[in-house]
Amino acid sequence: MSIIHVAPPGSGPPLLGRTLPSLLYEACAQYRKPRALNQPVDEAWEPTSLDAFRQQSEAMALGLLDLGLKYGDRVALYMESDVHFCVADMGCLLAGLVDVPIYLSQSDESIQFVLRHSEARALVVSSVAHLEEVAPLLGATRKVRTVIVQDLPPAAPLPSLPRRLRVLSVQDVQVLGERRAARDRAAVPGLLSRIHRDDLATIIYTSGTTGQPKGVMLSHENLSFNALTSYSELKGLEKGQECILSFLPLTHVFARSLHYGALAFGADIYFTTPERLAGDLKKIQPTIFATVPRLLEKVYGRILEQATTLTGLKKKLLDWALELAQQYELGTEPEGRYAAQLAVADQLVFTKWRAALGGHIKYVICGGAALNAQLANLYAAAGVTVLQGYGLTETSPVITYNRPGQNRAGTVGQPLPGVEVRIAADGEILTRGPHVMQGYYKNPDKTAAVIDEEGWFCTGDIGEVTEDGFLRITDRKKDLFKLSTGKYVMPQPLENHLSTHPLIDQAVVVGTGHKYCTALIFPNHETLRVYAEVHHLGHQQPMEVLVADPGIHQRYQALVDEANLGKDAWSTIKRFRLLTESLTVENGLLTPTLKVRRAQVRERYAAEIDQLYADSTSPSEAQPTAA
Repeated sequence: MSIIHVAPPGSGPPLLGRTLPSLLYEACAQYRKPRALNQPVDEAWEPTSLDAFRQQSEAMALGLLDLGLKYGDRVALYMESDVHFCVADMGCLLAGLVDVPIYLSQSDESIQFVLRHSEARALVVSSVAHLEEVAPLLGATRKVRTVIVQDLPPAAPLPSLPRRLRVLSVQDVQVLGERRAARDRAAVPGLLSRIHRDDLATIIYTSGTTGQPKGVMLSHENLSFNALTSYSELKGLEKGQECILSFLPLTHVFARSLHYGALAFGADIYFTTPERLAGDLKKIQPTIFATVPRLLEKVYGRILEQATTLTGLKKKLLDWALELAQQYELGTEPEGRYAAQLAVADQLVFTKWRAALGGHIKYVICGGAALNAQLANLYAAAGVTVLQGYGLTETSPVITYNRPGQNRAGTVGQPLPGVEVRIAADGEILTRGPHVMQGYYKNPDKTAAVIDEEGWFCTGDIGEVTEDGFLRITDRKKDLFKLSTGKYVMPQPLENHLSTHPLIDQAVVVGTGHKYCTALIFPNHETLRVYAEVHHLGHQQPMEVLVADPGIHQRYQALVDEANLGKDAWSTIKRFRLLTESLTVENGLLTPTLKVRRAQVRERYAAEIDQLYADSTSPSEAQPTAA
């Protein structure tokens, strides 16, 4: 058996035994929070106090039961990620119902599959517009009997729906709950008394890069343990004093778990959208926000883009500060002249970067994908503490994460207290503990395939543990591909390096069954046009013409050469193709959590890939092409 890795010395205990509603009631007993949850309305926010949130959730819970729903029934949520989602979620949890969040970006086929497979009896939607989106799917989902609309104006015209469905507003449901509470003062205590920590809380269907979604069953303790224990390890947080800006989808377990932890720690939570984020960071001045690496990459891209447009002293100053930041290494304290230079750069440049994030950030929590090590170091040099973690929906989600003072670039940190990690013989990361799901809903065979008899969950990721105990992810097990020479290639390190650059939106490395690797590169159109304008390369031309320009090719070839540095010769990119389309959730080439659907990409661009291998040019002489 390989070494079992656990939380570092000095970590706190695992926080076990809680139900999710208990976090709300404990918070209400500790804090008086008039702005606990804040709903974006136009350019401002409408606050909901912690006590009002409790009352609304209780009314929702009793109202749902008054509609005839039974303990353990499934309720689907097709909702925006905001205060209303939180009320619907907590209402379900209090009622002993199992909520099933559905991504707003999922295909009709996936939505219908989730509704039918989960056997949801009720569906909660944010608005009539959302109901219109799913109305054509409800004819075939016969278990759904009730639709509840958050924003339902009086006499609003509704889409055509099956006759079996009754449509109510959330307010209607809460009025039913309030009446039930008035009739029976023991109603709410009765709800709380029957919820157990091992009860199923939610089924989250993973979007998946292949095949049908799988319904991940997470218990109250799965989520409460993960949320409470993760927050408890963030030294420097002040209970009842923190301010969080939330823009990630609550349909995903990452944002959901962070919400429960924030609730328990008495933080003020402001909801926003990715489109509003830049401005809202300055308005709200949060102390914490969670993000995916892509956002941090884009911020860095804008800095580099600015560097190409500045002139004179301003350009020299920014270039100097960037050079200093790129020398920084997390875990090593700057000394001597370098420390003094960083202090000067901080006053002249880095304070402006922090101001763009609101100026009060303590921690940026980063998950969902790998963050380039260079970026982690660069943000740290600028005084922005980015704590990268790692986990899956099946692990509630956190397995490991970097702590303040125990943070290493290029890693995803050390295990959570109570969590065990080991590396299998083939390099796969395995984990065991109270964070591991109960299983896949109605799919015992797939459950048995990923959780062994000793409770070890197979993550499907390949990794290694550094000498000082930090986990490093090297690739997805299923993303590895084999060349015709018999060599295996890990595409993600190359892709991550390329997609960090502002000129590249996405990169997909291919080569299964061929002698060498090639890449499909999807440029960032906006940044590419800025580059073309600065270098007088006809930036106003159609994108199809622009990417064929020899000067543009030369720049992308340089980026590919940089990505290839230090890699084994057989795993380097020998040819590439510039494509003017984009990978998006809408066109089916990204999952809702922005992971590349490799099989679909290979199928969509099969002709372009074939052309990359169409001639007999040796790999060393192969030239890049464009489309």
